[in-house]
Amino acid sequence: MTTIKLAICSIFVGFIVLGLKVLAYWMTGSVALLSDALESTVNVATAFAALIAIHIAAKPADTGHPYGHHKAEFFSAVLEGVMIIVAALLILREAYYGFMEPLVLDAPIEGLLMNLGATAINGFWAWILVSRGRRHKSPALVADGKHLFTDVLTSVGIAVGLLLAVITGWWILDPVLAALVAVNILWSGSKLVKESLSGLMDEAVPQETLTAIREIIASEADGAMEAHDLRTRHAGPAIFIDFHLVVPGETTVFQAHEICDRIESVLKDAYEDARISIHIEPEHKSKQSGVIVLD
Repeated sequence: MTTIKLAICSIFVGFIVLGLKVLAYWMTGSVALLSDALESTVNVATAFAALIAIHIAAKPADTGHPYGHHKAEFFSAVLEGVMIIVAALLILREAYYGFMEPLVLDAPIEGLLMNLGATAINGFWAWILVSRGRRHKSPALVADGKHLFTDVLTSVGIAVGLLLAVITGWWILDPVLAALVAVNILWSGSKLVKESLSGLMDEAVPQETLTAIREIIASEADGAMEAHDLRTRHAGPAIFIDFHLVVPGETTVFQAHEICDRIESVLKDAYEDARISIHIEPEHKSKQSGVIVLD
């Protein structure tokens, strides 16, 4: 399934889950279940944002955006994080009113079963989004899936807490649970914003990926002397790699080009969406320090 189709399915799943959670709240009057429903409204909104971002990111490079549109997905992830934080603040507000006037819940067991059904759907779809998002290297889908996993965990916590409230009669647990959910959502939302901003700030690829790139360059650059000033960054599924390659003075343009083609071919085999730029330099530009030394 393509990223676009996954994003469209997320919208439909979001509406189904939201409907079930609103029904659970309507049946019980629980502030905690209301907080769960409020978070699901964010799920629907961010699913729309993810769809738009993925559509824009899939557009090919053009004269106005010669490096492509991949960063659109990071904007979606940042927006999702901000909306999660807003939802948490709304939940805290409802929890405060519930704490001031605790209410006995109506039909709590039926409402919990309805909410757990929605949670099961969310859990399955979250797994689909994260696994497929990583396969397609889509930050928007992965962010959406991680958010849903957070929703699942909080929903399970709410269910356990409300069950205790039913057993003990301590209805004050309802707004307390809602407040705990809000704190957890605030944490996950701030973390998501931080991770997404790192992508917008041209963060380098992970260390293990950088090491693998270095090894490929070192093994495939036969005929060159060294490579230095290796720089990387990632934007959605794309990885940008650029470095300087030092060749002996007697190397012809054709020979240098052949070396570059060989390196690029292997890098693209390893990283399909790699964008590679190699700057050829004569041997007197050798730095001999902090570089990849090629045999």
